Amino acid sequence: MLQTINLTMTYPTKKLFENINIKLDKNKRYGLIGANGAGKSTFLKIISGELESSSGEIAVENGLRIGILKQDQYAYEDLSLSDAVLLGNKRLYDAVKRKNYLYENADLSDDKVNEELGELEMICAEEDPMYEYDTNIAKILEELGFPQSMHNDLMKTIPNGDKFKILLAQVLFPKPDILFLDEPTNNLDLKSIEWLENNLKHHEGTMVVISHDRHFINSVCTHILDLDFCTIREFSGNYDDWYIASSIIAKQQEAERNKKLKEKEDLEAFIRRFSANASKAKQATSRQRQLDKLNIEEVKVSSRRDPSIVFKSKREIGNEVFDCENISKSYDGKLVFEKIDLKILPGDKIALIGPNGVGKSTLCKIIVEDLKPDTGSLRLGATIQKGYFPQNIAEEINGDSTLYEWLRGFDKKMDSGEIRNALGRMLFSGEEQEKKLNNLSGGEKHRMYLSKLMIEGGNFLILDEPTNHLDLEAIIALGEALYKFNGNILCVSHDRELIDAFANRIIELVPSENGATIIDFKGSYEEYLDRK
Repeated sequence: MLQTINLTMTYPTKKLFENINIKLDKNKRYGLIGANGAGKSTFLKIISGELESSSGEIAVENGLRIGILKQDQYAYEDLSLSDAVLLGNKRLYDAVKRKNYLYENADLSDDKVNEELGELEMICAEEDPMYEYDTNIAKILEELGFPQSMHNDLMKTIPNGDKFKILLAQVLFPKPDILFLDEPTNNLDLKSIEWLENNLKHHEGTMVVISHDRHFINSVCTHILDLDFCTIREFSGNYDDWYIASSIIAKQQEAERNKKLKEKEDLEAFIRRFSANASKAKQATSRQRQLDKLNIEEVKVSSRRDPSIVFKSKREIGNEVFDCENISKSYDGKLVFEKIDLKILPGDKIALIGPNGVGKSTLCKIIVEDLKPDTGSLRLGATIQKGYFPQNIAEEINGDSTLYEWLRGFDKKMDSGEIRNALGRMLFSGEEQEKKLNNLSGGEKHRMYLSKLMIEGGNFLILDEPTNHLDLEAIIALGEALYKFNGNILCVSHDRELIDAFANRIIELVPSENGATIIDFKGSYEEYLDRK
C-alpha cells in the first residue's frame, strides 16, 4: 500500500536515517520504535506527507484514504463535538453543511439550486453509502464517554484532556486505508486506551503507530519497525517478540565477531612463527591472504540507552503511613469528591486510577499537603518522608541553572560524586550535566525529576503520571525500580505495564453526581480486572 525508496533525512549536525527501503502492506499494523531523538516522528511525518525528506521517494497506491492523528486539540473550538468528528471526512463534511444550508436558505424552485443539491447528494452517497454518518459519530462519541446530550456542545466547553479524544474519533471515523498515529494514548485514561486498542485491532488497512505504552503496542501491533543505526529493520510480531528477536540477533553478531577475532589471532600467530621459515613460507603467505580477507565488523551499539533507576529510602517506615477521614474538595462550586476515607499501610504500593478529570491529581496534592481539603482530617506517619512527582513538572524545572546545580540545590551536603552518579543513572553524563535547564526536552525534564527523587531518598513516593514523555526503556526501568523499592508508593498512571510491574493495591476513583467515590482493591491490576 505504501513504499519508501532510498528515503533519507539529514540535518546539518545530524543524520536521522539513510536509504530506507520498506514496504507497508495491507492488514498489517506497524509499531515504530526507537530511542528518543532517533527520528521516529520525523519519519512518520515524511511518509504521511507532512514533511519533505532530504532525498528519496514515497509511493502510495492510487485512491487510498490517509488518516493522520492531529495534535492541535484547540483547532476546533467553535465546532460541536459531532462536527469536529465529521470533519475527519472533509469532503462529506463540506457536502453535508452546504446541503443543509441550501435546504434552509435557498430557493428550492431554482433549477441551479436543485442541480447543486443533486451533486451534493451524489457526494454524500459516495462518502456515506448507508447514510449513517450521524449514527456512527454518535456511537463513537458515546463509547469515548460523551453522552448524547453533549454531542452538540462546542469543543471549547470540554476539558483539554477530552479534546484529544475527539481528535482520535476524527481520524478513526472515516476508516482510512492508511492510518498514522503519533502517541495516540497520551492524555487518555485506561478505559479510553482499552477502547482505542479494540478499535485499532479491527482496522482493515495499514497502520503505523508510535507509542511509549508497551502494553498498547503489544496489544495492537502485528509488526515492529525498529529505527536504529540510521536504518529501519522490520520484525514480525509485537514489542515483546521484537525484544526477544533483537536480543538474539545482537548475541549472534557478538558471537560471530568473537569467532573472527579468535581466527585473526590464530592466523597472526602462525604468520609470526613461520614467515621467516623457508619451508613454511608458502603456508604463511596463504594465511596472510586469509587474514587480509577476514572482515571483522564492529558490533554496533544500539542508540537506545537504559536508565538505571534506583529508589532507596533513607529512613525505615514505622507502623503508620497515611490516614485521612471524611475529606471533601470542590472547585468553583463543583464537588470533586466528598467524605473520602483512605488508610495507607506499610508495604502498600498503590496504583490510583480513574477517568481524566475525576480528581486523581487533586487527591495527590492533598496527600502531599500542596492543597487543603475543604473538610476532613489528614494524618501522616511520624517516620514518613515524602517524594512527590507532580504532573506538570515543566513549571518546576526551568531557568539558567545547569543540571548539576539544580540537583545540588536539593541537598548541598551530599557528596558531589553521588549527585553526578544520580545524573549519570538517568543518562546525563559528561558535558550533558552542564546543560541548562531551559534547553531540556520534556523527556529529559522527567528524567531529571526522577534523579531528584533518587537523591532525596523518600520512603513514600507519590507519583502523578511519571511516564509522560519517557521512552519505553525508561518506563520499563521505572517499573522495575518501583517493584524493588522498599517503601510505600501511590502512583497515578494510565500505563498498564507500569501498573502491572509494581502495584499490589488498586484504588479507583469513580465519578458520580455527588463527586467521585472510591473502589479499594487489595491485589494486582490483573486481579482487579478479573474481579470486575
